[in-house]
Amino acid sequence: MRALVYGGGAVGLGLASCLLKSGSRVDIIARENTVRSLRKDGLVRTGIFGEYHAGPSAFGSYASLDDLDKQACDYILVCTKSFDSFEAAKDLCEHKSIFSKKTKIVLFQNGWGNAEAFTSFFEKATVYTARVITGFQRHKPNEVEITVHADSIHIGSLFDAGLPAVQDLAEAINIGGIPCETTGRIGRDIWAKMLYNCALNPLGAILDVPYGKLAEQEFTRAVMDGIAGEVFAVMTKAGYETHWESAKDFLEVFYGKLVPDTAEHKSSTLQDIVAKKPTEIDALNGAVIRLAETFAIPVPCNSVVYNIVKFIEARSR
Repeated sequence: MRALVYGGGAVGLGLASCLLKSGSRVDIIARENTVRSLRKDGLVRTGIFGEYHAGPSAFGSYASLDDLDKQACDYILVCTKSFDSFEAAKDLCEHKSIFSKKTKIVLFQNGWGNAEAFTSFFEKATVYTARVITGFQRHKPNEVEITVHADSIHIGSLFDAGLPAVQDLAEAINIGGIPCETTGRIGRDIWAKMLYNCALNPLGAILDVPYGKLAEQEFTRAVMDGIAGEVFAVMTKAGYETHWESAKDFLEVFYGKLVPDTAEHKSSTLQDIVAKKPTEIDALNGAVIRLAETFAIPVPCNSVVYNIVKFIEARSR
């Protein structure tokens, strides 16, 4: 199996380590400083699923798709930030030589709306989506630590494409150390993650605390309850579903399992702000706000945290 990991950040390197460990042929597209580090010292993974090291000769690492050979990939794992989705899709579309009729694109990204960016360039049957509730942190350009894990990675299609086409990829990730499986309910999974991320990500970034701290105080719980309620209302009005019948049902699982399982994790939004990088808030609470506007639904809790994060982001940059 040949896989291309498009995006050499923490998630991309974590997934690449799994594929390499499973025996797959892997190429990584990353920024130049990451490519230099990978070519010099290889890829290092640490954390809760054990240590793994792949030497520089075990995989390919490139700063541009132009540098790849002309052989087609079986899978392209898109691990860029959500705000780069359109440019990533355009870049891949301009390199037809890495595609065959069987090549599948799988989006390992946060937020809502990424699939639409890719289906403006590719057939819907080509584009799959993954739901990841695993924490990755990159301490050096070539090193990734898996910090927390709440549930298996799920891979499926938002457009009713068949699951057998991505079964080999799921098995390879699973063999490589991170639990992974295919699902026919990926839309529900993505909205479940939206509920989780929209409640935790911005507030964790604003207050600079790990997720567990947010659940300890009634004041922050009240804000997260409000965010989740609004997300659920917008999701339902737009015709989407998730795994719970109500926001109340979600919040019971949220406080009872999801937050405790990721209690020590710090928001990716906070990590981006500290690194003076753009955040993905527009694909999270921002996506909820835009969808709410379509149906004239007020979402004050989402709007407040969104605007505060945008202020912090602008100031930090």
